[in-house]
Amino acid sequence: MDRDDRRAGGRAYLAAAGVFAIGMLGTTLPTPLYGLYREQLGFSEFMVTVVFAVYAIGVIAALLIAGGFSDVLGRRPLLLVALALSALSAVCFLFEGGLPLLYVGRVLSGFSAGLFSGTGTAAVLELAPKERRARAGLAATAANMGGLGLGPLISGLLAEYAPWPLVLPFLLDLGLITVCVVIVLLLPETVRHTGSRPPLRPQGMKVPPEVHGVFGPCALAAFAGFALLGLFTAVAPAFLAETLGERNLAIAGAVVFCVFCASTGGQVLMDQVGARRALLWGCVVLVLGLLVIGASLYWKSLASLIVGAVIGGIGQGMAFRAALTQVHWAAPQRYRGATISTFFVVAYVGISLPVVAVGALTLSLGLRDAGLLFTGCVVLLVAGVAVRVRQSLYQSGSTLS
Repeated sequence: MDRDDRRAGGRAYLAAAGVFAIGMLGTTLPTPLYGLYREQLGFSEFMVTVVFAVYAIGVIAALLIAGGFSDVLGRRPLLLVALALSALSAVCFLFEGGLPLLYVGRVLSGFSAGLFSGTGTAAVLELAPKERRARAGLAATAANMGGLGLGPLISGLLAEYAPWPLVLPFLLDLGLITVCVVIVLLLPETVRHTGSRPPLRPQGMKVPPEVHGVFGPCALAAFAGFALLGLFTAVAPAFLAETLGERNLAIAGAVVFCVFCASTGGQVLMDQVGARRALLWGCVVLVLGLLVIGASLYWKSLASLIVGAVIGGIGQGMAFRAALTQVHWAAPQRYRGATISTFFVVAYVGISLPVVAVGALTLSLGLRDAGLLFTGCVVLLVAGVAVRVRQSLYQSGSTLS
């Protein structure tokens, strides 16, 4: 490969990562705005978590039904479909007139995120030149988490300091999606079939035998880490407003951004630790972050909440990138998209069901006590995952030094 080809390859995977980030940005754009929707429509915090869970159900459904479609149809067509669904979701929020359109918009957003999770990751990794595979892995996971973090930050700033707080964020999103469509049309396709094209059918939860030993601890780590992300994405803005009296939407968006930004930092740290050991140390750091978050809820401290968000985000990011990297390279090429999609199914179960439980608990315990109970349960879960990962490391002959 000559210098021009290497440059083109570098631009291609970075462009794909940019598309991936914009696609994920749209999925968290409403996060700081839920308080405004609550005032306008008059629903409870429990309904906020239900709306959030509807999004996660959409993600899981897309992964189960179409998780392997890009292995057959190609990465570009599925990226275009994901962008179209993201645009339809933004339109639903623009013309929102009640809970039904919020539900529809979040389901469509979930479908989009589900397609992006597997297809976007595979496209970024496959478009990278061989000498940049490690950087491409970081670019893919950073695009995922960075995009999710930018959504609340941008919408919070626009809602607090610009006109039309429930309109302008989604108009901006539609503009960015338009640019992404053009970029995807210019990207090379990485999926090619030498013989007849495989049949297009839902593959469901597919974990090839070659991946079984790796998948268990990796998926558990992703589940636990995404439970933390769900807590911040669905509940943190309400906790800031109702418990701490902080109603600035830009600050609410910035706090959520801190979690995802720290997650990206944790992904960078994985290179210093190594993929296998990063699973363990990521869980350890995540437990520490959860303990600080629990203290912030108990003492009603914004500073402690931010510190806990950063520590927990670093742990989540370290473990998440290590898990995704191991699953991706352990999976056979023909099942890679489907295997990655299954990995994200487990992660999004973690981001949805525990958060709905928090919403239900708020009806009887209140937001603060429900958050404390949730945090304690996730600490136990992550500690259990760390023990499982440690056992896996020793069984495989790895050392912890």
